Amino acid sequence: MAKRPIFEEAAAPGTRPAAAPPPRKIEAPQGARRAIRAWLWLLFGMVVAMIAVGGLTRLTDSGLSITEWRPVTGAMPPLNAADWQIEFDRYRQIDQYRLVNQGMTLGEFQVLYWWEWGHRQLGRLIGLVWAVGFAWFWLRRQIPTGWTTRLLIPGVLGGVQGAIGWWMVHSGLQEGMTAVASYRLATHLGLAFVILGVLAWYAFLLGRSESALLQARRAREGKLFSMSTGLMHFAFLQILLGALVAGIDAGRGYTDWPLMGGAVLPPGMFDLEPVWRNLFENDGTVQFIHRVSGYLLAVFGVVVWARGRRSSFAVTRKAFHWVLGAMAAQIVLGIVTVMHGAPVALGLSHQLLAVVLWVLILRARHFAQYPLGGTIRG
Repeated sequence: MAKRPIFEEAAAPGTRPAAAPPPRKIEAPQGARRAIRAWLWLLFGMVVAMIAVGGLTRLTDSGLSITEWRPVTGAMPPLNAADWQIEFDRYRQIDQYRLVNQGMTLGEFQVLYWWEWGHRQLGRLIGLVWAVGFAWFWLRRQIPTGWTTRLLIPGVLGGVQGAIGWWMVHSGLQEGMTAVASYRLATHLGLAFVILGVLAWYAFLLGRSESALLQARRAREGKLFSMSTGLMHFAFLQILLGALVAGIDAGRGYTDWPLMGGAVLPPGMFDLEPVWRNLFENDGTVQFIHRVSGYLLAVFGVVVWARGRRSSFAVTRKAFHWVLGAMAAQIVLGIVTVMHGAPVALGLSHQLLAVVLWVLILRARHFAQYPLGGTIRG
């Protein structure tokens, strides 16, 4: 009896073997990750511009020049002399005009008005870009599985941000107020950084496929991720404290460093009654807290960097090097800004560098959670 080959098809005698099944069709990649990522980075850049314009609006005291909140009709600026006079008359009813800008001309008012109008208009444009982009990807069914709710979050936060913006402006229109309440300004700026963080984090995630992220997470560095999360929260607190400083122009009160008014503690730290008001309204107290928090953040930042530089992944180590470099630059710029009395250019640069540092911390945190590259140290 002849030997049968071990790979011979087993079939009944006299029958033809079954035909091989047709090859499976290769499925197209799900969603439009690259296009959605580009859309998120566009929104990110627009929010950064919004923060810059908002900072200039605050530094030029333009935020109270528009005394009404008209989300739709407010998109149209005054178109003739009569409309401009109406807006100017409304502004002259608030205490900022009476106590700070008494005698201002219509031309000077228009400069303030255009800053605030541009700030609000940019907010409307960001909302439009988000809505159009989301509708485009949703109607074309290009949103990856599980991402619909995620992509709704920036839009919802943007709507809340608009309401908080008016809540902030409304505080400055009250009797006895010549600027917006500092804690409301801090809330407004803080939410802007939350939106930036959400956009950046989602863009980082969309930079790789879901399978690649799952594989990378197996090598996550849990301790480093926890420490970088703590650094992220600490940096966010420092951003809020910086907003309190800007809200009452506390950066212009004490221009010596490292002392304040020639002493370690600024004079009159607790002069206001009740005592809690000093945390928001006493320029010496607010600036002192911001300085001390900055020192502590720097120390913790070095600790996190020391842990990050021991990572097994070269990309992760470089990410934490960038964080340390940006933090050092921000500290130096903050000192220079204070010693020059917080002029507009330096104040705005300090705010924008905070954006850079914020994103770099998020990026380093992302690589701690989802390492990239091999584990062999170079």
